[in-house]
Amino acid sequence: MAEAGSPMSARTYLLAAGAFTVGTSGYILSGLLPAVSRELDVSLSTAGQLLTVFALSYAVAAPVLAALTGRWDRRKLLVAALLVSALGNVLSALAPNYPLLLAARVVSALGAAAYTPAATLVATVLTTPEHRGRAVATVFGGLTFSLILGVPAGSLLGGTIGYQTVFAAVGAASLIAAGMVGLGVPRVATPPVVGLRERLAVAADRRVMTVLAMTVLACLAAFSVFTYISPLLAATAGVHGTVISLLLFAYGVGGAIGNSLSGRLTDRFGSRRLLFVIFAVFTAVLATLPLTATTTATAGVALFVWGLFTWSVNPPIQNWLIELAPAGGGLVLSLNASAIYLGVGLSGLFGGLVIDTVGITLLPPIAGVLALAAFGLLIRASRRPRVPEQPVLLPV
Repeated sequence: MAEAGSPMSARTYLLAAGAFTVGTSGYILSGLLPAVSRELDVSLSTAGQLLTVFALSYAVAAPVLAALTGRWDRRKLLVAALLVSALGNVLSALAPNYPLLLAARVVSALGAAAYTPAATLVATVLTTPEHRGRAVATVFGGLTFSLILGVPAGSLLGGTIGYQTVFAAVGAASLIAAGMVGLGVPRVATPPVVGLRERLAVAADRRVMTVLAMTVLACLAAFSVFTYISPLLAATAGVHGTVISLLLFAYGVGGAIGNSLSGRLTDRFGSRRLLFVIFAVFTAVLATLPLTATTTATAGVALFVWGLFTWSVNPPIQNWLIELAPAGGGLVLSLNASAIYLGVGLSGLFGGLVIDTVGITLLPPIAGVLALAAFGLLIRASRRPRVPEQPVLLPV
């Protein structure tokens, strides 16, 4: 097997496997909401706050844990993070009530927040410079596949074997991933320590803040609907169970294609021009979901296109952020990760409020207004002095 500094190796795929388990730990809840609501006798909006707690815990913990564990051996950190994620999922399976399930989701989020940045860094060390972008994409591919497989699996299995068993299975997968990473990933040099204050100083640039705010609004718009996608599809298309799982799979396939294609298009056309197209289609598809997702066939097409453009957002935004702060690219990307999970975390709260106030079928159009606001920030940021765009191969 290839050593550190070699082209893509099987060890990179071990890191991606770990990313798959921590990603599934977070994303699978969207498919489990009906089962959690039913078995714990809480409303859908209340169940959705489990996603809020996970995402907000991740957003806060990611930069803090990165600073606190800066001197840790990377392999030990990866294994510890996966064990914490496994513990959180086992506790989720055993939680007898809603408050304890909330606490268990925080534990899972801490493991995920520690794992993903560390795995990305190790992936870049295990390959040559010309293959680093591909290595990072492989790790993030694990997160993408957790969306493609995890959410439909949660929707399908939650109603048959119960959400507790699903969480237990995710915990077991995390334990297996911890063993594989511990045995298969070599030791790498500990990176230079960067303090929390230094990490946050990058955000003083107003252009960076504008792009980060755009990330928050885009994620809030997308995930406020995606969190409640199962009951939404039941209301608009009258579908349930296996059919919803298949529709979520279509969304995930669109997301995987969008994430991969967007990176290539960013290199060719630059961040800003691509983002204008992405946000225009993303906003339109999101706002019109109640009108387009009325049958199984049209819902499948709508969710595929929605996933395609939703998951096309991140590569050009990451590229743009590194252009704005080339000396602190790794730091600004960690802030972008927190911005993503801040938007995801607020989505459960926002979506639940909309559902309780005006009903679930009005949630997509209202979320579309948020997407339009993100579009407005894009226009504002694009009017600032342009920085020459360069393809970015090393987001750390």
